[in-house]
Formats: sequence, structure tokens, C-alpha cells
Amino acid sequence: MKKKSIGILIILGVIILGVSISIDSKEKDDEAVFHITLADPELYTNGIYTNNFTIESGTYFFRFVPNGSSPEILSIKLSGQNYTFIENFNLKGIPHESETSKYFTWEYEGKKNITIDSMKEVTIVINSNGDVMGSVSVDIIRNPMD
Repeated sequence: MKKKSIGILIILGVIILGVSISIDSKEKDDEAVFHITLADPELYTNGIYTNNFTIESGTYFFRFVPNGSSPEILSIKLSGQNYTFIENFNLKGIPHESETSKYFTWEYEGKKNITIDSMKEVTIVINSNGDVMGSVSVDIIRNPMD
């Protein structure tokens, strides 16, 4: 009986270790090289948020977590040595209907993919176009296929 219990414990340990490694590798695939949640007007200076960070060569994409009160237009500029990316992301409400109600989910439309040719220091400028009261999270995520 003891041998059977020890065998079951070893199998459970291996399964837990495998799941843990799988979760860790998935989290690394989804790591943000940049993240900000703009939910406080004090994060902006004259309606503009600015920060610097280092980014390696590769392909990346923007991920947003908006809601109905997020800025209608979110202008983002990335600039570094020999590199500039500029896009105006427009907030779009997507209606959904269930049997009892109608509700919206929100997403930003615009060019979300970027390619960096070499490691560089970049400056990100996020302009909420005057709407500093609505919250939005902005991430730049490395493409896991890269």
C-alpha cells in the first residue's frame, strides 16, 4: 500500500512540475516590454504621457484594455534612433446581445503591429487627445512566434 501511495505522489509531483513549467513558458511568451495603466489624470502632463524604455529587435504588437470611458482617440508615437511609429487608435464599441440584455465590449482599431530592427532606447508618447479621465491599459508585447 505504501509503495502505491508513493508512486501516486511521484506521478502527481511530475504533473504539477510539468504544469508549472508550461505556465511559466506561457507567461514568458506573453511578457510585456512596456505596460502602463492610464487611470489617473496625474500620469499625464498637458494630456500627454511620456516614458522611455529599451526594446530588442523583433516584432511586437499593442494590446489594449479599454472600457466605455477610455479616450475615444489614443495617439501613440514611438521614436528612437532611426525609428518612428505613429498611430491614432480609435475606440470602437462592439454591441453584443443576449436573451435579456444588450452590452458592449471595447477595442481600439488601428495598426497594432510593429517591427524593431535592432535593440534601441525608445520614447513612447501617448496622447489621450484631451480625455484624461477615462482609463486604459497599454501593453507592447513581443510576438511569441518571433
